[in-house]
Amino acid sequence: MTGGGPRFALVAGEASGDLLGAGLVEGLRERFPDAEFAGIGGDAMRAAGVDTWHDAGELAVMGLSEVLAHLPRLLRLRRGLQRRIQDWTPDVFIGIDAPDFNLGLERRLKARGVCTVHYVSPSVWAWRQGRAAKIGRSADRVLCLFPMEPAIYARHGVDARFVGHPMADAMPLNPDRRGARQALGVDTEAPVLAVLPGSRLGEIERLAPTFLQAAALVAERIPGLQVLVPAANAACRAALEQLLPAPGATAPQVRLLDGSARAAMVASDVVLLASGTATLEAMLAKRPMVVGYRISPTTHAIVKGLGLLKVDRYALPNVLAGETIAPELMQDDCTPLALADAVLAWFQQPEAIEALEPRYRDLHLQLRRDASREAAAAVAELLDPRHASTPADAAP
Repeated sequence: MTGGGPRFALVAGEASGDLLGAGLVEGLRERFPDAEFAGIGGDAMRAAGVDTWHDAGELAVMGLSEVLAHLPRLLRLRRGLQRRIQDWTPDVFIGIDAPDFNLGLERRLKARGVCTVHYVSPSVWAWRQGRAAKIGRSADRVLCLFPMEPAIYARHGVDARFVGHPMADAMPLNPDRRGARQALGVDTEAPVLAVLPGSRLGEIERLAPTFLQAAALVAERIPGLQVLVPAANAACRAALEQLLPAPGATAPQVRLLDGSARAAMVASDVVLLASGTATLEAMLAKRPMVVGYRISPTTHAIVKGLGLLKVDRYALPNVLAGETIAPELMQDDCTPLALADAVLAWFQQPEAIEALEPRYRDLHLQLRRDASREAAAAVAELLDPRHASTPADAAP
């Protein structure tokens, strides 16, 4: 350690990573009041006391063409950052998500004797589990959000710890559906379907027409159905507006929302959504869901042909449960009629929803570990094993 407290260098590349980083910093400061924190982060990490040498927005690029356009700048940034981190001599470097940027940086720092941690495992349980060994060459320890991940790393001799999921800490065990409806101005007695076709323009292009057609079919069978469609940002809203049916006697009541995805899920009776992290949020909202997804036929053929995909289930609630508790309709099965039938099945079987909710609650409790404090304990242990845990840190 340096003359005062330990030094922690952190790099977060997007809003979710910024929030994770802020929680981790607060957890580490409880253990090391004199610690210093520096690196790349956003407003949340700055508020937590991190000296941000660069803003997290400088790393926030998505899509192949955008990454290629920014690649020279990102490589220069990473080289300069590596030198600055080495000169600052941190006790631990923590890369938060952003694996394309952070794992290479971690590997170079680890080779130069810096202790490295990667926070948020890439989805090794779904894609090419052999990547776990490669990640281990970059990180001395991997902090995992899901309980099935450490065992995969263990098969490759990599130290990985399950710390829990911050979303499970943040969301209540008993969501306030009435309050969510009131906040959104939704009739407390109306049947409600939340439709979330994705937060990226490519997903909206591929999935939203099919999802909205499915919603229209459901509305034909459910009188007074209200359809809530959250838009992640202004660009997504503009794209969705172009796809909405013209108002008319047969058109469903569709409301576009600016953000408010979580409130829309809590307020709904059923959620129709794209496969991804939103399925975890719907599970924590305790709502029955139907999951659909479709990628280009060429990409799908390549993925299947090369054996890159290692799971039979895609939605996180199903992966966590080890069985299909949320219907999944993928590729050719992702049709308006099939989605509508699956959604209607939930509306028509309230006893199935009643049986599902305690299962969701059990999964919620598995993930609710006070992730920021657990992550801080796992990092602190690398400095001194005496910091590994206290009774309050123990898993329930």
